[in-house]
Amino acid sequence: MVRLRVGRARREPGPGARLAVAAVGAVVIGGDYQGLGIVRSLGRRGVPVCVVDDERSIARYSRYATHSVRVEELRDQRESIDTLLEVGSRLGLDGWVLYPTREETVAAFSRFRDELGERFRVPTPPWSVVQPAWDKRETYRLATELEIPTPRTWYPASAAELEAVDGEPPFAIKPAVKENFIYATKAKAWRAEDRAELSALFERASAIVGPGEVMVQELVPGDGRQQFAYCAFYKEKAPVATMVVRRRRQHPPEFGRASTFVETVDEPLLESLSERFLEAIGYYGLAEVEFKLDPRDGQFKLLDVNARTWGYHSLGLRAGVDFPYLLYADQVGEQVEAHRATPGVRWIRLVTDLPTAVVEIARGHLGWRSYLRSLKLADVEAVFSRRDPLPGLAELLLIPYLALKRGF
Repeated sequence: MVRLRVGRARREPGPGARLAVAAVGAVVIGGDYQGLGIVRSLGRRGVPVCVVDDERSIARYSRYATHSVRVEELRDQRESIDTLLEVGSRLGLDGWVLYPTREETVAAFSRFRDELGERFRVPTPPWSVVQPAWDKRETYRLATELEIPTPRTWYPASAAELEAVDGEPPFAIKPAVKENFIYATKAKAWRAEDRAELSALFERASAIVGPGEVMVQELVPGDGRQQFAYCAFYKEKAPVATMVVRRRRQHPPEFGRASTFVETVDEPLLESLSERFLEAIGYYGLAEVEFKLDPRDGQFKLLDVNARTWGYHSLGLRAGVDFPYLLYADQVGEQVEAHRATPGVRWIRLVTDLPTAVVEIARGHLGWRSYLRSLKLADVEAVFSRRDPLPGLAELLLIPYLALKRGF
């Protein structure tokens, strides 16, 4: 079933902004807070935006969403392509720019890029480029070749091969491809305190994602405060726009599926390591490269490469880098100038940051006075906006649904 909502987006271009050609719009697949950030980025500049989602999304309530389409299924790659082509044909979205917000959508766009390209503009690179980001086995293999530090990682094909894991616990049990694991467990990884727990959790993970896709990794000490990310619009083996951030808090605290409080920082080494990886695969588009700072040796160690927008990308606008619009402008043939994010700008998603802070305060990892001070320092809230209030109200009403559906 496909449900359609059509509205009229208001145009509120920022100072010095040029209005885009209204005939060329954007299709945002996934309408959570990440998708909402894309809708607002483009809509405020006069770009028509269609939100397509198979969940109860908040972006559909934005004043900047011109179309909203609820579909039954977006997890199956072939079905999602057929659905999107049907929506594009019915609504006349020829030449519109596609924005995926989930891993499975990135994979679908990459694998069926030529087919989609007959109707849409597809910024997602070909599969040969996306695969090293999609599959962590390929990510770490390439990183090793490029001399980019990574955590020690083992790839046992069966429980019998766990004996070859010669590190010391605790360990992290992770999927090589995170999509199915996260949907089934609402977790990014599991922690094993000893060998017995490692064996039990490995068997559980293998039953979910299949043999050969479960990785065992040394657990780099520290929580979200040790995690950093390089964000970029990358083109022709060079960054066009960059932003480096440090996670101050994440949800859940140890293996964060999502950032809850983020600050832009200046870390030239992260830029160098990330650009080495993106250049090697010939990347084009928006990307986030995640690292964890290992306090044992002082090295930034590569964790993930996301070939799409990321949850806190709306921080970029306040820091001077409007990532979704830069990609749009490049896709429609406008000249794009270099941008670099200003350090010291902070982003928060209060609906997940508050419960995260409660847990951290109860554990003695965070003081309540320190937490209140951080709230005063936040420059950007992920969802709440005076100019566009309905998505924030919708998110509050959807908290039980979001908690049940994906654990926020």
